[in-house]
Amino acid sequence: MGELRNRMEQDLKLGGYSPSTQRIYLHYARDFARYHMRSPAEMGEEEIRAYLMDRIERQCSHETYRQVWAGLKFLYTKTLRRPVEVEHLPFRRKPPRLPQILSGTEVSALLDSVTNLEYRAVLMTMYGGGLRIAEACDLRPENIDSKRMLIQVLGKGSRERYTILPQRLLDFLREYWRQCRPKQWLFPAESRRGHVSPPTVRKVFRTALRAAHIAKRLSTHSLRHGFATHLLETGVDIKVIQELLGHKSLRTTTIYTHVTLEHLGHIRSPLDLLGTAEANVLG
Repeated sequence: MGELRNRMEQDLKLGGYSPSTQRIYLHYARDFARYHMRSPAEMGEEEIRAYLMDRIERQCSHETYRQVWAGLKFLYTKTLRRPVEVEHLPFRRKPPRLPQILSGTEVSALLDSVTNLEYRAVLMTMYGGGLRIAEACDLRPENIDSKRMLIQVLGKGSRERYTILPQRLLDFLREYWRQCRPKQWLFPAESRRGHVSPPTVRKVFRTALRAAHIAKRLSTHSLRHGFATHLLETGVDIKVIQELLGHKSLRTTTIYTHVTLEHLGHIRSPLDLLGTAEANVLG
């Protein structure tokens, strides 16, 4: 893509997009050009449709499809200034699925199976504070506020928020710090960015699942799901959970009300009310 790639990269930086989003959008823009063996500047809606259909036929995940669609939309709307090429393309609907949730026992078994101190600390942080994988990898030592028991998080869209710092996590991080002495990054590594990478953390997570004999289909994001669901089950208000997770909309957070077994178990069916004094409200 040459000059066009450089211009798109500049537009992404000017727009304040995170480094990970920049990499993803640029990757799919290059892949789109390779697929047709032409510059995106020479193509339009028909080529975009063909590329998106190819991704669907290859059964890519909804998340991957969303990234492809968003990357091409940015390319044509912002960099090429030809929004007409993408404005009529429908966005593929996500099939409604409830996330599988780890039980508390499974979380304990999972964490206990990670022998590497640093990666165990990463996974504990993700579950203990409800962090996304990239948010945990990007943490710096100064983001851990032990006086106020908070974790400062740089979330999606460079939005800052605070989440809780569990005492057990703080104790573990102190032991980790005494042994590893991290400086610039809380979880350093010999990588391009200088800290642990999401792909490596995902690999550790999958290995831990097998070691803990957990057969559920899970991802590292399941730790964040577990954090929210378990808070809801212990009575924490859903609007508080929304703030801790950094969700813009409460609608995003309410998915956890559908998977909270503790709450479902406390609901009484109207069948059980028939013939009782409480049934008066039913008429």
